[in-house]
Amino acid sequence: MKAGVGLFSALALFLLMGAVFTQRTRPKKPTRRPAATKKPFVHQPAVAAEPEPQEPTDFPPPILGPPSIFPDCPRECTCSPSYPNALYCENRNIRAIPVIPSRTHYLYLQNNYISEVKAESFVNATEIRWVNLANNRIHRIDKKVFEKIPALLYLYVQRNHLKEVPSGLPASLEQLRLSRNRISKIPAGAFNKMGNLTLLDLYHNQLSDNDLEKNTFKDLKSLMQLNLAHNILKKMPAGIPNSLIQLFLDRNRIDGVPKDYFKGLKHLAFVRLNYNQLSDKGLPKYVFNITTLLDLQLSHNLITSVPLFTGHLEHLHLNHNAIESINGTQICPYSLQADLSDLSLVPKLRYLRLDGNHLSPPIPLDVIMCFRHLYSIVI
Repeated sequence: MKAGVGLFSALALFLLMGAVFTQRTRPKKPTRRPAATKKPFVHQPAVAAEPEPQEPTDFPPPILGPPSIFPDCPRECTCSPSYPNALYCENRNIRAIPVIPSRTHYLYLQNNYISEVKAESFVNATEIRWVNLANNRIHRIDKKVFEKIPALLYLYVQRNHLKEVPSGLPASLEQLRLSRNRISKIPAGAFNKMGNLTLLDLYHNQLSDNDLEKNTFKDLKSLMQLNLAHNILKKMPAGIPNSLIQLFLDRNRIDGVPKDYFKGLKHLAFVRLNYNQLSDKGLPKYVFNITTLLDLQLSHNLITSVPLFTGHLEHLHLNHNAIESINGTQICPYSLQADLSDLSLVPKLRYLRLDGNHLSPPIPLDVIMCFRHLYSIVI
């Protein structure tokens, strides 16, 4: 009987412990809402970038300034009391040139949306000396514009949509910048009677040999810089004025220079023919024998030997050609045995660039012996 009571007590104790254990391991009631019931994340669409203005209606509106102390000052321009002869209309989203006040000498219209230059805007502006129309969308300039501004000295129309050199340019002009347009035509007589022009920049256009006639530059008696780089020329331009100091013809397709091309150019100091198709065959032996030449650039061509040059040359760029050797005795303008105690007779070459060829250091000793003024050689 006692044993039965003991067994029953043990069984009751075992069941009681199991109930306590079960109660302890029961998960606690959560105090937060389960994550699954959170409000789902809704992806917000990105704000679309502002589209590029589309011609002719979607341009940003012109920027109008406060009224000026000058009653004739256009609202889309700024007239500074400190510079009453200047009219500042740049970066104003202008589509058409306003009427220019008669007091204006300097006109700034760059970085706008101007597509055409009409004579009506210049009816009173007969004293203008300087016009900057760079970085617009100009495809036409009325030739009557220049009849209104006969004393114009500087005209900047780079980075536009012109397809030909403007007609009717005034004879007074001293600088004409037409780079980065789409010019493929120079009308006959475009530069007639322009004896005051010193700088003509036609860089980065679409000019070919057929677009440059023999007399295209005939009247440019004062021209000092001619930039025809980055066009599609295959030949050296004809009729270069004798007054020229700088001639830039980089990035064309020129494969040769005529033997006497530089004859008569008594002021020529800088010649650039980088990135063309020049080879030894296209370079006559003494073609660069120009006593006035100071800087000659012939990099990125097909040249296999160093061309001859005079002792007056100071900078020579021949990098990235096909040169395999350099002979100081052959290219030295003077005999290495000559008495050169007078340093004024020593060749003046100071900078020589030969990297990108098939050469390896060191530089031959006869090159060093000849060109004693050399301070930098890149190989």
